[in-house]
Amino acid sequence: MPRLLRIAAEVAPSERRAVALAFACNFLLLGSYYILRPVRDTAATIVGVDQLQTLFTGTFIGTLIASPIYTALASRVRLSRLLPGVFGFWLLNTLLFAALFALLPASRWISGSYYIWFSVTNLFMMSVFWSLMVDLFAPAQALRLFALIAAGGELGAIAGPILTRVLVASIGLSGMLLLAAGGFALVIVLVQLLIREKRRLQAQGHAGQVSSLEQGLRGNLFEGFSQVLRSPYARSQAAFVLLMSWVSTVAYFFQTDLVARAFGAIAARAQAIADIDLAVNVCTALILFFGLSRLLRRFGVTGGLTLNPLLMLGAFLALALAPSLLMIQGIQVLRRVAQYAIARPSREICFTVMPQSGRYKTKNVIDTVFYRFGDLSSAWMQTGLRLAGFGFTGGIAVGLGAAALWGAAAGYLGRRYEKLRRDAVSSGAAG
Repeated sequence: MPRLLRIAAEVAPSERRAVALAFACNFLLLGSYYILRPVRDTAATIVGVDQLQTLFTGTFIGTLIASPIYTALASRVRLSRLLPGVFGFWLLNTLLFAALFALLPASRWISGSYYIWFSVTNLFMMSVFWSLMVDLFAPAQALRLFALIAAGGELGAIAGPILTRVLVASIGLSGMLLLAAGGFALVIVLVQLLIREKRRLQAQGHAGQVSSLEQGLRGNLFEGFSQVLRSPYARSQAAFVLLMSWVSTVAYFFQTDLVARAFGAIAARAQAIADIDLAVNVCTALILFFGLSRLLRRFGVTGGLTLNPLLMLGAFLALALAPSLLMIQGIQVLRRVAQYAIARPSREICFTVMPQSGRYKTKNVIDTVFYRFGDLSSAWMQTGLRLAGFGFTGGIAVGLGAAALWGAAAGYLGRRYEKLRRDAVSSGAAG
């Protein structure tokens, strides 16, 4: 591990334990996530593409309810207890759905409920983990270390689809959920160790962020929403996420429709989706290990944020010229590799210059509510276009327009981050 850390990033001796724990935690978190994800996407094929807009509506309503509850808990419960607690809650939910799928594996009601539950909680899982990361490491550390920590997650994301492809036919959907539940149990342990590591670094004077996890955050349950309204920087992050989700949803509609047509058996659909996940995560891991840190140092966070929208403009044009299952699979791989390997770590770095309340409350609202609102609005727009007879061409038009606006939002967000980081460095130097 120390040799790998030296190759992949410049990790100081005082940072190695924290980085190793974060790497392992993200590995298990994404490994479990990518066991659950093909189950979610397979559930979507059971419900049917004609009901996707209903599932997206349920997901948005669930997110809108869950986000203020999380914010209220963050205001009243010590973060050192809240963070492991939310993963424990998801562990219990996973066990419940494993039992339900064992009883009724082809039920549309259970499949729809699982789709909504997972689509709500998966964003919370990622948001809570990265909230802890941006609270543990300072902006300068994030530039060096976040690519490596994200790479740990991608190795887990490679393991998850492999396990799904090998085991789903023999143990079924319920067995896959039990396997993911075991991963969440280990995540809880590692989150607790990361919290202890922050205390150790602070005691030794090596902590990146001086904030404490031994307290709740002040404010009310709508604090995250009000911060988005007040802060231009937070609004630019919200716009970035909203438009990113528009692009993702357009591609997801194409994928669900074409996979359902191409494969009749449920297990075959899960394997096809897992194959996409595997290709995405192998490419993403390679970029995170050996390319992203260099890219960010050469082109800055702004370059990392704007690359994905530019790639998607070209991808939608290619799909318009050659619409096929192979092409949409290629676009999904390209989109998600660019998003997970470049855009996601770059966007997480932007949260390191926010105050602690923003890292947990505002970040959570942006990562969940605004993301799901983008899904919902894009889904209903595409449903309307399908009913009007413009399903494919309308989806392409929406994808191109959203990608262009996303590029503009990405450029603005990157410039705002660079200014805030320079201001923070100047203030620190003056102090």
